[in-house]
Amino acid sequence: MLPPDSGDLVARLNAARDLALPERIAELRAAARVYPRAMSVWAALGELADNDIEAYAYFRVGYHRGLDALRANGWRGSGYVRWSAESNRGFLRAMRGLRDSARRIGELDEYERCELFIRQLEPAGVPDQG
Repeated sequence: MLPPDSGDLVARLNAARDLALPERIAELRAAARVYPRAMSVWAALGELADNDIEAYAYFRVGYHRGLDALRANGWRGSGYVRWSAESNRGFLRAMRGLRDSARRIGELDEYERCELFIRQLEPAGVPDQG
């Protein structure tokens, strides 16, 4: 299980939800500068991206930050990362987004690797965005 986001970051993410889209994106980018290791920020940016390449890039950053965080917290390459633990959701959202954006840009090998990895991490599934 990953550690939770800081209270300040959670407050920023919650406040950003009430902003118009351009301001929300600007606030998320500002949060990424302060919290570059926060998978939830990268996942949110990917979910708001206006094109597949931008989304892919944001999700890939979130995915790699998540792997780093998992390893730093004792994960050794196998075992579950459950959606039911709120603190894991930023990473799992980034994984889901990476999987989906890889498919949209034609990276089918990566799509398949991500799909398998998600099933291994969370056999119950990761809910669709929305």
